[in-house]
Amino acid sequence: MKITLHDVRLPLAEFEIEVTLALSAPVVGIVGPSGAGKTSLLDLIAGLRRPIAGTIAFDDEPVDDVARHIHVPPRHRHIGYVPQDNALFPHLSVEQNIRYGTKAALQSEVLELLEINTLLPRRVTSLSGGEQKRVALARALMAAPRLLLLDEPLAGIDRPLQSRISGYLDQLRSHFSVPMIYVTHDREELARIAEQTVTLSRGRVE
Repeated sequence: MKITLHDVRLPLAEFEIEVTLALSAPVVGIVGPSGAGKTSLLDLIAGLRRPIAGTIAFDDEPVDDVARHIHVPPRHRHIGYVPQDNALFPHLSVEQNIRYGTKAALQSEVLELLEINTLLPRRVTSLSGGEQKRVALARALMAAPRLLLLDEPLAGIDRPLQSRISGYLDQLRSHFSVPMIYVTHDREELARIAEQTVTLSRGRVE
């Protein structure tokens, strides 16, 4: 999948995102310090934020074109998004979280790969950080997305669990062939998983 951003601009509190990018690797890494605009860039690709100028296209089909007043809503972009805080609903069970927002049947392949079959009846508040991350990944994959966005997927997890989650991500990449955009501030982590890397600083590509 090819993702192109041309002259895309988005004002933030302290600076403005201004990028032109062509992303085509199976796993693209976006790296930079905290506050560089990495999450806002993911939000633009997901359609959660609208640029004030420029175009964003998936395989040459525009999903945002400010001049032509085109904005494809997030639900029609067929993207799986795992935010840094996982965005799980604490009052719902694991199964209800995974099913939320989709009518698709639970895919046993996803549940088995992420080892969460036994977690389905539990509340997410009873889960460890690693288990919650796996539930968030399962929810993102359940609707068979054409692109997976991962915002700091290893943040807040201890080293042994980081290694395990990294293993799950490797399996997802090889098993489902879903292209990923992977945001982190850890260059070592990114060097291991990404084929293409973008370094962002105050909203611009270095």
